[in-house]
Amino acid sequence: MRTLAWHETLELGELIASQAHCLAKFKMVLPQIQDPELRSLYEFSIGALQGNLQELLGFLSSVEPARGGDMMPSITDSFYAGDLLGAAKTAVRNYAIAITETATPELREIFLKQLNAAVRWHEKVFTYMAQRGLYPAYDLGKLLQVDVTLAQNAINM
Repeated sequence: MRTLAWHETLELGELIASQAHCLAKFKMVLPQIQDPELRSLYEFSIGALQGNLQELLGFLSSVEPARGGDMMPSITDSFYAGDLLGAAKTAVRNYAIAITETATPELREIFLKQLNAAVRWHEKVFTYMAQRGLYPAYDLGKLLQVDVTLAQNAINM
């Protein structure tokens, strides 16, 4: 297989991080699910995410530059900060999409105001993570290693 392009490497890393985070969260709450049908949905989702991650991780051997050294963020602060970062990213994306579907000017203004607030929220969480070494944005090797570690931890939970 050819070396992955940088833009697809970054998207691959985003998908790995996002799905690994969901997988870990689903595994943590599974013991609390009492309804058998809902529990079955969680188990299905866990299996699907694990399968996705195992496939996606295989593509990291095609990444240039090679992955960085060991970086083992704690499952506590790193995980919880990642949860906030994912929520903020999702909010930014959702507001951006909603704005393109809005015909009512007053509603569009509210969406724009809240989009800007979501961007500031994302910035605050990102800054927190970057300052603590939880999001090495300028080192692709370390960034991918964080994603791999998160995915492996989630799979092994």
